[in-house]
Amino acid sequence: MIRRADRPRRPLYDADQRARRDATRWTLVQGVLAPLQFLVFAVSLGLVLRTLWTGEGAAVANASVVLKTLLLYAIMITGSIWEKAVFGRYLFAPAFYWEDMVSMLVLALHTAYLVALAAGVLDTAGLMGLALAAYASYAVNAAQFVLKLRAARLQALPSGLVTEAAR
Repeated sequence: MIRRADRPRRPLYDADQRARRDATRWTLVQGVLAPLQFLVFAVSLGLVLRTLWTGEGAAVANASVVLKTLLLYAIMITGSIWEKAVFGRYLFAPAFYWEDMVSMLVLALHTAYLVALAAGVLDTAGLMGLALAAYASYAVNAAQFVLKLRAARLQALPSGLVTEAAR
């Protein structure tokens, strides 16, 4: 996206929001759950791909996707609480609107996986394909959040240091 040079970028957090972000315990909870979820995602992705390639390990792959989905639910619930504490609304605060929109797709695909697994409506290949679709949406969403947090970190730096930190 091209941004006009004459328009200053709106900061992610104003001073009050930054203070609330730093004061709430939910910031730490998100800081623990996000890398944990990513670790489970990485392991599970390997298990899902192994199952697709070899036809073996479907039970372990399914269990890993269920665990990843449960962690997703935990981070979504606690993230909503964090968003309420910092921005005064549970979802779709302007600062995280698009991240929350993509999160809805991520939740829908992971939930569809759980429903398909429980109902037995897809074979192993179908389940693994659905897991990969859910994981692709998660990867996009995770990248959104990483970029947003990086931007917030750069905004918090004194202006002279931003150029150096951006390298």
